Amino acid sequence: MRAALGKQQVCVSEKVVQRLMKQECLIVAATMRRRYGSYLGEISPAPENLINREFQASAPNEKWLTDITEFHIPAGKVYLSPMIDCFDGLVVSWTIGTRPDAELVNTMLDAAIETVANGGARPVVHSDRGAHYRWPGWLSRMNNATLIHSMSRKGCSPDNAACEGFFGRLKTELFYPRKWTAITVEQFIQIVNSYIHWYNEKRIKISIGSLSPREYRESLGIAA
Repeated sequence: MRAALGKQQVCVSEKVVQRLMKQECLIVAATMRRRYGSYLGEISPAPENLINREFQASAPNEKWLTDITEFHIPAGKVYLSPMIDCFDGLVVSWTIGTRPDAELVNTMLDAAIETVANGGARPVVHSDRGAHYRWPGWLSRMNNATLIHSMSRKGCSPDNAACEGFFGRLKTELFYPRKWTAITVEQFIQIVNSYIHWYNEKRIKISIGSLSPREYRESLGIAA
């Protein structure tokens, strides 16, 4: 507002602008970032934060990150639950659905466990403190696969910043540039699914030699 007044050759201080706006009950519109959250309180003891913001890994299947993000399109809401490998950003597994329920995360975890079933790897699986990761179905799957559970501190999204970064790139490149007015929920799910396949196989990352995650693993002789 002060800058707009300056263009009209009206020079006033920021405090004066704030006071006048308050008097006239004027409120500056601000963009609100909506973030899906599943935190329902401390429903069970939380594991230690083993990752501690160390999102680098020396090999695949050492550190996995997971979370849920929400897409709100005119046709309805869609939720994505991925498992991200810290080694190269590969999306190990993912599920997309219309409800952020136990089935969404448990199915994704089952698929991730399948990828290491024959290799003996025991990744640290890091999540926020959402209820999905504290329900019996998730915990029993973790225990049966002898995976190691790690959790962010309460209300501290930077503790899972690498997963948040993936969501940010996905939404900046795919979601935000479009209006989605003529897209059904089913079509949107297919589009997100195609994006993740492209992300794994074709989208280059400077940090891994301008290769995609799968290309990077192939260059190292690692099966993806």
